[in-house]
Amino acid sequence: MGIYLLATGLLTLYFAKRETSDFWVDALEHWWAHNRVPYAHVRQLVIYLDNGPNNSGTRTQFLKRLVGFADASGLTIRLVYYPPYHSKYNPIERCWSSLEKKWHATLLTSVKVVLQWALRMVWKGRHPTVRWMAGDYPDGVCVQRGPAKKALEARLDRSATLPRYDITIRTEATGR
Repeated sequence: MGIYLLATGLLTLYFAKRETSDFWVDALEHWWAHNRVPYAHVRQLVIYLDNGPNNSGTRTQFLKRLVGFADASGLTIRLVYYPPYHSKYNPIERCWSSLEKKWHATLLTSVKVVLQWALRMVWKGRHPTVRWMAGDYPDGVCVQRGPAKKALEARLDRSATLPRYDITIRTEATGR
Protein backbone atom coordinates (compact mmCIF):
# COMPACT_ATOMS: atom_id res chain seq x y z
CA MET A 1 0.00 0.00 0.00
CA GLY A 2 1.35 3.40 -0.85
CA ILE A 3 0.52 6.93 0.19
CA TYR A 4 1.61 9.47 -2.38
CA LEU A 5 1.16 13.19 -1.74
CA LEU A 6 0.44 14.80 -5.08
CA ALA A 7 1.41 18.32 -3.93
CA THR A 8 4.86 17.39 -2.58
CA GLY A 9 5.78 14.14 -4.32
CA LEU A 10 6.42 12.43 -0.97
CA LEU A 11 5.88 8.70 -1.05
CA THR A 12 5.37 6.29 1.83
CA LEU A 13 5.20 2.57 1.15
CA TYR A 14 3.62 0.11 3.57
CA PHE A 15 4.07 -3.63 3.51
CA ALA A 16 2.54 -6.46 5.56
CA LYS A 17 2.19 -10.22 5.35
CA ARG A 18 -1.32 -9.83 3.95
CA GLU A 19 -3.15 -6.96 2.30
CA THR A 20 -6.58 -6.51 3.86
CA SER A 21 -8.95 -3.64 4.61
CA ASP A 22 -7.62 -3.50 8.16
CA PHE A 23 -4.04 -3.27 6.89
CA TRP A 24 -5.01 -0.38 4.62
CA VAL A 25 -6.57 1.63 7.43
CA ASP A 26 -3.83 0.74 9.94
CA ALA A 27 -1.29 2.06 7.43
CA LEU A 28 -3.31 5.26 6.91
CA GLU A 29 -3.62 5.75 10.68
CA HIS A 30 0.13 5.20 11.08
CA TRP A 31 0.89 7.65 8.31
CA TRP A 32 -1.41 10.32 9.79
CA ALA A 33 0.05 9.85 13.30
CA HIS A 34 3.50 10.60 11.87
CA ASN A 35 2.42 13.44 9.55
CA ARG A 36 -0.41 15.29 11.29
CA VAL A 37 1.83 18.05 12.71
CA PRO A 38 3.04 19.44 9.36
CA TYR A 39 -0.48 19.03 7.98
CA ALA A 40 -2.35 20.39 11.00
CA HIS A 41 -4.17 22.84 8.71
CA VAL A 42 -5.68 19.97 6.68
CA ARG A 43 -9.36 19.30 7.35
CA GLN A 44 -10.06 16.87 4.50
CA LEU A 45 -8.12 14.00 2.97
CA VAL A 46 -8.96 13.17 -0.62
CA ILE A 47 -7.85 9.61 -1.28
CA TYR A 48 -7.66 8.30 -4.83
CA LEU A 49 -8.17 4.54 -4.95
CA ASP A 50 -8.14 1.77 -7.53
CA ASN A 51 -11.31 0.01 -6.32
CA GLY A 52 -9.40 -3.12 -5.39
CA PRO A 53 -10.97 -5.90 -3.34
CA ASN A 54 -9.69 -4.57 0.00
CA ASN A 55 -10.49 -0.89 -0.45
CA SER A 56 -13.58 -0.73 -2.60
CA GLY A 57 -16.53 1.49 -1.81
CA THR A 58 -18.56 -1.62 -1.05
CA ARG A 59 -16.04 -3.19 1.34
CA THR A 60 -17.82 -2.76 4.69
CA GLN A 61 -14.81 -3.38 6.94
CA PHE A 62 -12.78 -0.79 5.03
CA LEU A 63 -15.57 1.78 5.27
CA LYS A 64 -16.21 1.01 8.95
CA ARG A 65 -12.55 1.51 9.80
CA LEU A 66 -12.41 4.75 7.78
CA VAL A 67 -15.45 6.09 9.64
CA GLY A 68 -13.57 5.39 12.88
CA PHE A 69 -10.45 7.10 11.50
CA ALA A 70 -12.48 10.15 10.44
CA ASP A 71 -13.99 10.45 13.92
CA ALA A 72 -10.65 9.94 15.71
CA SER A 73 -8.71 12.35 13.48
CA GLY A 74 -11.42 14.97 12.96
CA LEU A 75 -10.81 14.75 9.21
CA THR A 76 -13.39 14.54 6.47
CA ILE A 77 -12.38 11.66 4.21
CA ARG A 78 -13.28 11.73 0.53
CA LEU A 79 -12.78 8.52 -1.39
CA VAL A 80 -12.46 8.92 -5.15
CA TYR A 81 -12.25 5.69 -7.09
CA TYR A 82 -10.86 5.13 -10.54
CA PRO A 83 -13.26 3.07 -12.66
CA PRO A 84 -12.27 -0.50 -13.55
CA TYR A 85 -9.36 -0.72 -15.99
CA HIS A 86 -8.40 2.92 -15.44
CA SER A 87 -5.83 2.51 -12.69
CA LYS A 88 -3.15 3.58 -15.17
CA TYR A 89 -4.34 7.15 -14.54
CA ASN A 90 -3.75 6.83 -10.80
CA PRO A 91 -0.36 8.44 -9.96
CA ILE A 92 0.42 5.85 -7.26
CA GLU A 93 0.42 3.17 -9.95
CA ARG A 94 3.44 4.88 -11.53
CA CYS A 95 5.20 4.62 -8.16
CA TRP A 96 4.56 0.87 -8.05
CA SER A 97 5.79 0.54 -11.62
CA SER A 98 9.01 2.29 -10.66
CA LEU A 99 9.47 -0.07 -7.70
CA GLU A 100 8.86 -3.11 -9.90
CA LYS A 101 11.51 -1.86 -12.32
CA LYS A 102 13.91 -1.37 -9.42
CA TRP A 103 13.62 -4.93 -8.15
CA HIS A 104 13.28 -6.47 -11.63
CA ALA A 105 14.61 -10.05 -11.70
CA THR A 106 15.42 -9.97 -7.98
CA LEU A 107 14.18 -12.91 -5.96
CA LEU A 108 12.06 -11.40 -3.21
CA THR A 109 12.82 -14.14 -0.72
CA SER A 110 12.23 -12.33 2.56
CA VAL A 111 10.68 -9.28 4.13
CA LYS A 112 14.16 -7.84 4.60
CA VAL A 113 14.92 -8.10 0.87
CA VAL A 114 11.62 -6.47 -0.09
CA LEU A 115 12.12 -3.58 2.33
CA GLN A 116 15.74 -3.03 1.29
CA TRP A 117 14.81 -2.83 -2.38
CA ALA A 118 11.92 -0.50 -1.62
CA LEU A 119 14.29 1.78 0.32
CA ARG A 120 16.64 1.93 -2.69
CA MET A 121 13.90 3.10 -5.01
CA VAL A 122 13.93 6.76 -6.03
CA TRP A 123 10.68 8.60 -6.74
CA LYS A 124 10.65 12.27 -7.78
CA GLY A 125 14.32 12.50 -6.76
CA ARG A 126 13.79 11.08 -3.25
CA HIS A 127 13.79 7.75 -1.53
CA PRO A 128 10.39 6.77 -0.15
CA THR A 129 9.65 6.20 3.48
CA VAL A 130 9.18 2.44 3.88
CA ARG A 131 7.32 0.76 6.73
CA TRP A 132 6.55 -2.80 7.71
CA MET A 133 3.20 -3.27 9.44
CA ALA A 134 3.53 -6.19 11.82
CA GLY A 135 0.37 -7.83 12.93
CA ASP A 136 -2.22 -10.33 11.96
CA TYR A 137 -4.55 -9.27 9.16
CA PRO A 138 -7.16 -12.00 8.71
CA ASP A 139 -9.19 -12.19 5.52
CA GLY A 140 -12.96 -12.01 5.40
CA VAL A 141 -13.62 -9.49 8.18
CA CYS A 142 -16.81 -7.57 7.34
CA VAL A 143 -19.80 -5.79 8.80
CA GLN A 144 -22.80 -8.11 8.75
CA ARG A 145 -26.16 -7.12 7.28
CA GLY A 146 -28.56 -5.51 9.67
CA PRO A 147 -28.47 -2.47 11.97
CA ALA A 148 -24.67 -2.18 12.02
CA LYS A 149 -24.47 -2.06 8.23
CA LYS A 150 -27.34 0.45 8.04
CA ALA A 151 -25.63 2.66 10.62
CA LEU A 152 -22.40 2.48 8.62
CA GLU A 153 -24.12 3.37 5.35
CA ALA A 154 -25.83 6.32 7.09
CA ARG A 155 -22.38 7.81 7.72
CA LEU A 156 -21.48 7.80 4.02
CA ASP A 157 -22.37 10.57 1.60
CA ARG A 158 -22.37 8.89 -1.78
CA SER A 159 -22.38 11.02 -4.90
CA ALA A 160 -25.79 11.12 -6.59
CA THR A 161 -24.20 10.64 -10.01
CA LEU A 162 -21.30 8.32 -9.11
CA PRO A 163 -22.26 6.55 -5.86
CA ARG A 164 -19.67 3.78 -6.23
CA TYR A 165 -16.82 6.12 -7.17
CA ASP A 166 -17.21 9.18 -4.94
CA ILE A 167 -17.85 8.75 -1.22
CA THR A 168 -17.45 11.32 1.55
CA ILE A 169 -17.11 10.40 5.21
CA ARG A 170 -17.62 13.28 7.58
CA THR A 171 -16.68 13.15 11.23
CA GLU A 172 -19.47 12.44 13.66
CA ALA A 173 -18.99 15.94 15.08
CA THR A 174 -19.57 17.67 11.71
CA GLY A 175 -22.41 15.38 10.69
CA ARG A 176 -23.92 15.56 7.24
